[in-house]
Amino acid sequence: MEVLATRKHYSPEFKVQFVLKCLSEHRCASRNCKERNIAPSLYYNWRKKFIDAGIQAFKKDRVRQTYVGKKIKILNPEKNVSSLKLSYAKCLHACHPLRSRLPAKVKLKTINIVKDSELSKRATLKIIEVPRSSYYRWAKKLRDTGQINCLSRSFNYVRKVNRGDLKEELFKVLHSPPSEFGFNRTTWKMVDLQNALEQSGVSLGQHTIRHIIKDAGYRWMKAKKVLTSADPDYRKKLDHIHKILGNLGKRDGFFSIDEYGPFAVKHRQGKKLIPPGQTFTVPQWQKSKGCLIMIAALELSTNQVTHFYSKKKNTEEMIKLLDLLLSKNKHLQNIYLSWDAASWHMSKILTAKIEQINRKAAIAGSTQVEVAPLPAGAQFLNVIESIFSGMARAVIHNSNYQSKKEVMCAIDRYFSERNEYFRLNPQRAGKKIWGRELVPAEFSESHNCKDKAYR
Repeated sequence: MEVLATRKHYSPEFKVQFVLKCLSEHRCASRNCKERNIAPSLYYNWRKKFIDAGIQAFKKDRVRQTYVGKKIKILNPEKNVSSLKLSYAKCLHACHPLRSRLPAKVKLKTINIVKDSELSKRATLKIIEVPRSSYYRWAKKLRDTGQINCLSRSFNYVRKVNRGDLKEELFKVLHSPPSEFGFNRTTWKMVDLQNALEQSGVSLGQHTIRHIIKDAGYRWMKAKKVLTSADPDYRKKLDHIHKILGNLGKRDGFFSIDEYGPFAVKHRQGKKLIPPGQTFTVPQWQKSKGCLIMIAALELSTNQVTHFYSKKKNTEEMIKLLDLLLSKNKHLQNIYLSWDAASWHMSKILTAKIEQINRKAAIAGSTQVEVAPLPAGAQFLNVIESIFSGMARAVIHNSNYQSKKEVMCAIDRYFSERNEYFRLNPQRAGKKIWGRELVPAEFSESHNCKDKAYR
């Protein structure tokens, strides 16, 4: 049987005792309301009635409504409208023209103007541009209590959210670790922050605390891991690459080089459209159909990829790639090789090979080779990593190739179509699958070209 929740009822004695307790204690009313499970709006309603009834009890005689000025009959409607506007404007200017809250005497004058007007209340209020709801609220307050503002604030009143001393105390606590105030936490909770402020002698409600923090521009954010490099020559190497790219001529080529793999040929997972009632599964344990390693170089100016397959990652394969690039780019005067700090990229044999090539090129006038290495631990800056991510999304994810030859054919076709597209459309991104690569194929310190999800 379902039990319906009944509305709580409080006796008049309880309301009086609770209001007096909140007014006498040096703490915010929301704390007392939370302890007694009473809505704060209900407490403020009780306090308003309590104070209004107290004022009424202390008055000996009911204050009669007094009307300023004599009633003047004006037969001309246009003159009546202009006189109403002028009278109200003088009333506002005489009190305080820049105040956001109207003083009690302005409200009383407004009531008198409406009473003395020959027009209807609706028409008069529309002329002097006073909301009808405000007028009737003022009239009801005057009729019930004999005053307009029973709880009128002083002219120099400042809200808590705008008080500089409270803001200073709040941020002094907020910038301190919670452990200094006895809380076994590393980040602040709103309740703990309120209790810490009370320890410092400041009583603020949670709504006020949120208001102050939000107005100061603070937002809850989750920390992001930033990719960094421990290379002591990090800035020097990046400046060298920027200098090369800034002065790259038509007969210069800048190649971003890396290896993809080794990866096993098997049923791969990924995102795909699945019809209703079906599931996409991939076996956890599978027998590999082969292992593949691909070595590739991306030329940044033309966006062309040169690649081949190998069995190992070593210096011999790098020399093989170097010979391939020299044979395919005989029209270039200089080629620059940019790769990460892998051991086979900076071996003594490879360095000697490059020096030998440059000595022959100085005599024969052929292509010169220069190395522009990336900082150690900064593989995320290697631009070709972004190309690998697009290739993996296109032909590796959701695949179930039966042999290494099938995988190689798919990769060869992908790079062939990609090179042809960018040969006919010399731009950084296209509308096909390579247009959705991780980042554009250009060198930038802000790019994270390497994505683990595609490896």
